[in-house]
Amino acid sequence: MKRMKVILPIVVIGIGILGAVGMYAARPVVETRPPEVHAPLIRVVEAETRDLQFRVSAQGSVAPRTQSSVVPEVSGRVEWVSPNLAPGGFFEKGEALLRIERQDAEVALRQAEAAEARARSEVRLARANLQRSKDLAGQGVVSSAELDQALNAASVADAALMQAEAQLERARTDLERTEIHAPFAGRVRDKQVDVGQFVTRGAPVATIYSVDYAEVRLPIPDDQLAYVDLPLHYRGESEQGTGPQVILRAELGGNEYEWEGTIVRTEGEIDPRSRMVHAVAQVADPYARTAGIARPPLAVGLFVDAEIMGREVHDVIVLPRAALRGGERVLVVQDDRLYYRDIEVVRAEREDVIIGGGIERGELVAVSPIEAAVDGMQVRVAKRDGQARMAAGEAANGGV
Repeated sequence: MKRMKVILPIVVIGIGILGAVGMYAARPVVETRPPEVHAPLIRVVEAETRDLQFRVSAQGSVAPRTQSSVVPEVSGRVEWVSPNLAPGGFFEKGEALLRIERQDAEVALRQAEAAEARARSEVRLARANLQRSKDLAGQGVVSSAELDQALNAASVADAALMQAEAQLERARTDLERTEIHAPFAGRVRDKQVDVGQFVTRGAPVATIYSVDYAEVRLPIPDDQLAYVDLPLHYRGESEQGTGPQVILRAELGGNEYEWEGTIVRTEGEIDPRSRMVHAVAQVADPYARTAGIARPPLAVGLFVDAEIMGREVHDVIVLPRAALRGGERVLVVQDDRLYYRDIEVVRAEREDVIIGGGIERGELVAVSPIEAAVDGMQVRVAKRDGQARMAAGEAANGGV
């Protein structure tokens, strides 16, 4: 019994060892392989060269080129007002706008005519007396003092005649000024006069502006000046110049309309707060009806978006903004591997970037976000997006 207690555990242990050895011997053989490396899948665009024109955007309000106040030059009661002298009314150059009662001016004219006639008669008498005194002085009958008095009387009479003629001319002018005529073809902004109202010399009665040209003051940021040729003025040169073309756009009644204009000048100073240069765009005959184009007039006060045509560049490449990698670098794909490339950025816009050098036509540029990209990194190209490249170029040609 004691022997069995000793042998049995030994037998059990031996069986366990044999089983373990058998299981080890019968184990399946596992084939070892190196781990597979999957190259990232990226999108690319093909670089294409093209010519384009920069455009600079701005905004402003339409204002008249010339604006004046209608100011009577004589006092009196208004007896007639033109129907066109009303807010929004149009008038032509030389058209009568306002008439003041003429009675006082006519009376003043008759008084001036009488004074001029009297002064002319005094001159004739003074000259006759002077000639008589000269004749008598030659005979020794008239003294030198009396001759001097005759000379003085003639001079005073001449001066009085000059004064009377000036007063007569002024009286005639005042009579003409009882009727106010338009100095230019224009439109009425506002008026403060009507029939029966007494007006005084120098008190404005209406505000008018010309309709030959409309102007828009356009602020341009300093960093956009490199892309547009603005007319610059130097001392001694004409203030007017021919600048770039401008397209003005505005929405009225749910429809968008366009007008063409030209930058004619820049203002004399840079805004000290915004550091912007203000260019002035001019549109000719803004209230004229354009044949074949259904659009409203370019009214004063209208807020417009402006697109200024800038400089032209040639053989540049336009890529999506996503192609930039930290400043002025891109990732170029060659033989399914990535390589960093330094580029020359001509202009960076909201959606696109215009490149002047560093990339050759036909090269593939990565536009997908890539983390921890290194030179020589292997990739898989998902799409060579030539169509997207063309669309991006068209958008860049439109400018920002």
